[in-house]
Amino acid sequence: MWSKIPPILKNKYFLVFIALLVWLVFFDTHNFIQQYRMHRQLRNLHKEREYFLEEIKRDSLAIEELKNDPDALERYAREQYHMKREGEDVYVIVED
Repeated sequence: MWSKIPPILKNKYFLVFIALLVWLVFFDTHNFIQQYRMHRQLRNLHKEREYFLEEIKRDSLAIEELKNDPDALERYAREQYHMKREGEDVYVIVED
């Protein structure tokens, strides 16, 4: 019966290595599956951070432009808040 088992499976170091590998992949607190999920989440968080940094930069530039340019402030108020001068009519066109 023991003669049919391949020699690699009789090696105690190989068996310990396989047992350790199974333990690290499935049962350990910080197993490989959990590490992969955490790495993927970290990548997504880095992408979100870059996106929000770009948004902050873009908004900061827009705020500086609104503070320093009265024409830009008027244009923003007209576009966003539908403000008008006296005697003007504002028509809002909604595109579908």
